[in-house]
Amino acid sequence: MTPREREAKQQEKAAQQAGDEAAQAVKDETGIGEKPPSDPEQLREEIQEDREQLGDTVEALAQKADVKTQVQEKVDERKEQLRDVQEQLKSKVGETAEQAKQQPVALRAAAAGGVALLLLLWLIRRK
Repeated sequence: MTPREREAKQQEKAAQQAGDEAAQAVKDETGIGEKPPSDPEQLREEIQEDREQLGDTVEALAQKADVKTQVQEKVDERKEQLRDVQEQLKSKVGETAEQAKQQPVALRAAAAGGVALLLLLWLIRRK
């Protein structure tokens, strides 16, 4: 064996060892790359778990892709918000009307001021 062949053989061994170490590191970090279990029942359980996870993933992706449903959900959400605001406004209007009934003098004075302002504007425009 020539020195060149020996060096190539050593490099090949080093590369093989580095590859094995890298594969082991990936296996340690991710758990991927392990040998499948030899027990058929355990293998069936793992397959069932994988199927369930895949089904959940597909369902989640389908929901994200269903733009029409997302839009409808947003519309329903906004409608509910508007109903809440409407109820709050009705309540405020009722309170204001009640206050106006309790203070009729102030309301009449404000109405008289509004009429006087309109009359003044009308007189100014006539000139």
